[in-house]
Amino acid sequence: MSLIVRIKKDFGSFKLDVNFSNEGGVRSLLGASGAGKSLTLKCIAGIIKPDEGYIELNGRVLFDSENKINLSPQKRHIGYMFQNYALFPNMNVYQNIMTGLHSSKELSKEEKINRVNEIIKSFQLEGLEKHKIDEISGGQSQRVALARIMVADPEIILLDEPFSALDEHLRTKLEMDMKEFLSKFAKDVILVTHNRDEAYVLSNETSIIDKGSVVVSKPTKELFKNPEYLSAAILTGCKNNVRCEVKDSHHIYIPEWGLELKTKQEISKDISYIGIRAHNFSLTRGDFSSEVKDVEVVEQPFEYLVRFRFKNQKEDTPKVLWLVTKDTKLDESKIKSISFNEDSILLLK
Repeated sequence: MSLIVRIKKDFGSFKLDVNFSNEGGVRSLLGASGAGKSLTLKCIAGIIKPDEGYIELNGRVLFDSENKINLSPQKRHIGYMFQNYALFPNMNVYQNIMTGLHSSKELSKEEKINRVNEIIKSFQLEGLEKHKIDEISGGQSQRVALARIMVADPEIILLDEPFSALDEHLRTKLEMDMKEFLSKFAKDVILVTHNRDEAYVLSNETSIIDKGSVVVSKPTKELFKNPEYLSAAILTGCKNNVRCEVKDSHHIYIPEWGLELKTKQEISKDISYIGIRAHNFSLTRGDFSSEVKDVEVVEQPFEYLVRFRFKNQKEDTPKVLWLVTKDTKLDESKIKSISFNEDSILLLK
């Protein structure tokens, strides 16, 4: 299974210029609102026509501007789940799922009925067939939307913010349900999200999209470990990102913090920021230790947020953030020095 996407689209005030490929499995397109994630999905699905480029799915060309190929959405064999699921409120569950087969001319009426009944059973929707959409829960609505996609046996699934319409307390359970479902779908899946936790839990590959372009693509866990770019660090949850100056291949200076660091790892000249994740500080001695000032401990429901400045940090600069588990005893008046290790430093372009 494979997907190749190389497309450009000029929307006037916004330009989409996306290039990535997927070799089976789940790929997240992770980016802030307005980054171009959903526009990319719509181009893949054939809802929006790119100005130029190329889209190929499993060796089949869906779009090729040079050769004037542009298959209709119906001929692309793509399953698309919109943010709000786009279910028909005037139809019941059974009818909504049946619409997934409305364009199929290969199946007889009896075969369509059998297919829908099988899907209803596999998605555990038995007993809800005659219920209208406003009579079922958010989780059940998501399963109906997925069932409508799967009844047509698509070659690829496009998921556009699948949890945005759900209350927070439903997310964790439904993420696990979705993870189980996607693990059984042995084809390409493209997941659009602005939520780093969703990307981490659900996808094996992640592409960071910023201002209409793919900044970096990597295996998901590798991306979180080494995001490479400032925008990727921010999107993967790094809360402490500051500009730096590279002195030489092993020395870096952070003006805002008044710190100079000597590293074993080689520092390339194109590094302009460093990041340290909020969980990576410690009171015990590490590779780097510094006296601190202006310490403030804020109790949160499940951890402490410690805000501080390094000894030589200017008072008009933002405080550094440190998240600490509640099993750590903290007395802000006794926090005089804080440490971090070299492997916690993110070198960012």
